[in-house]
Amino acid sequence: MPTLGVNIDHIATIRQARRTVEPDPVAAAVLAELAGADGITVHLREDRRHIQDRDVKLLRQTVRTHLNLEMAATDEMIKIALEIQPDYVTLVPERREEVTTEGGLNIAEQSDRMGYVVTTLQAAGIPVSLFVDADSQQIHASAATSAQFVELHTGRYADAKTETARVSELQMLKQGCQQAIAAGLRVNAGHGLTYWNTHAVACLDGMEELNIGHTIVSRAALVGLERAVREMKQVIRGEF
Repeated sequence: MPTLGVNIDHIATIRQARRTVEPDPVAAAVLAELAGADGITVHLREDRRHIQDRDVKLLRQTVRTHLNLEMAATDEMIKIALEIQPDYVTLVPERREEVTTEGGLNIAEQSDRMGYVVTTLQAAGIPVSLFVDADSQQIHASAATSAQFVELHTGRYADAKTETARVSELQMLKQGCQQAIAAGLRVNAGHGLTYWNTHAVACLDGMEELNIGHTIVSRAALVGLERAVREMKQVIRGEF
């Protein structure tokens, strides 16, 4: 079964709604780890809409599992990553007007830039994952950058309105996972996963980690963060 990376961005979203000091995502990371999270994921956006530079610095000092920094492939973010030294970086697309990440990177159309960013970060000892759709062209382009991981975008699977569409999207993810592994990539997945749709993705052969945030934070608002994380671990194992 894959491990669980808990994305704590939306703890920071609540804090930033009032631009105050609580709830603190650093404290949330501690609670998530105590509940069994295998990693902590944060997305430092260009507009700093939720996670702040201060958060990433403190998380680097306090996270005891591993810290996954999601970021755009910009010079500013490369500099921050090189300074912070997260356990790994996930490169993601980013548009200021989007509510959340809307799809995977188009690696094939920006292979030179992505290759440069991957090489720069990995030369500094920071493994890189590329957030892509389960598309063969994008997966092979990702492998050509020498990135160590891809993270498959599960949004279309999560948003499927019918069982037929859901099964079709799951099959796409399965094929993408197989293609990535055959190309020498390690495979993670995430985006839109919930307590009701995660287990099928967790069962895909070769899947290493699922990065999940919104549904855990939403549940935590009602039952507490530690219980929400424990229950997602149960979902992954098929026990929930």
